[in-house]
Amino acid sequence: MTDWPGPLAAITLFTEDLAAAREFYSRVFGVPVSYEDSNSCVFTFGGTMINLLQASEAVQLIAPATPGGAGSLPRMQFTLGVDDVDAKAAELVELGVHLLNGPMDREWGIRTASFRDPAGNIWEIAASLTAAG
Repeated sequence: MTDWPGPLAAITLFTEDLAAAREFYSRVFGVPVSYEDSNSCVFTFGGTMINLLQASEAVQLIAPATPGGAGSLPRMQFTLGVDDVDAKAAELVELGVHLLNGPMDREWGIRTASFRDPAGNIWEIAASLTAAG
């Protein structure tokens, strides 16, 4: 590979309940499953694969490190750009998603709203305030 760093190819998220995570990602993001087996389910967001992996399988993937437990505090947030945060947030709520915060204007010039997936991963939707005004 000549470009370092290259595009982000994949993000693997550990989940204790693969079926619930699969249903959530299908319903909320509305993208088809790209790959699936008994321990994982992959969705593609643009050019990035989001791999939902059964947490029990994470040990062999990251050994000698150990995966954090389901009750651990969030350690990361994923942000998706949208045209209209308020409209997308309303759609998410209609899909049964509980918003953690927002929609709200941030002092650094974006409007955001955040929510969690069933495994506790935090997702944010965001739009530039200057693009809207």
